[in-house]
Amino acid sequence: MITEDRAAFRETLPDGGRLLGLDVGTKTIGTALCDAGWSYASPAELIRRTRFTADKAALVAMIGAQAVKGLVIGLPLNLDGTDSPRTQSTRAFARNLADLELPILLWDERWSTQAVERQMIAEDLSRAKRAERVDKLAASYILQGAIDGLSHDLA
Repeated sequence: MITEDRAAFRETLPDGGRLLGLDVGTKTIGTALCDAGWSYASPAELIRRTRFTADKAALVAMIGAQAVKGLVIGLPLNLDGTDSPRTQSTRAFARNLADLELPILLWDERWSTQAVERQMIAEDLSRAKRAERVDKLAASYILQGAIDGLSHDLA
């Protein structure tokens, strides 16, 4: 199941479970993991993109090693909320992961990279260090937003 509806996503995981957040770029895939209770997200690996089969194999290995129960993929919408060419590419990426038989939540990622960049600048990180960390921190930001939304619905 691939959805943008967090209630529908949550219904597929009534007992929670570890989630893997993805910030899918053209050169890298930033990843983040959350705890089974959906309290906090942490940056994980940075996958350097090559061929889709290799990218998918790296994700499958992470899913198995971390006992992941669902995926949250950042959806790069235009500022007005409409789809862009990158949005279409991300939707295709999600469709290509559907055979993993994990629920997939597409989460609006507008402003995630900018928010992470601002935070790293405030921490006075060099441009080189920011470039090496931005994608996995953006994945963590996306996943945290999603689990906050999923947890809020339970309250």
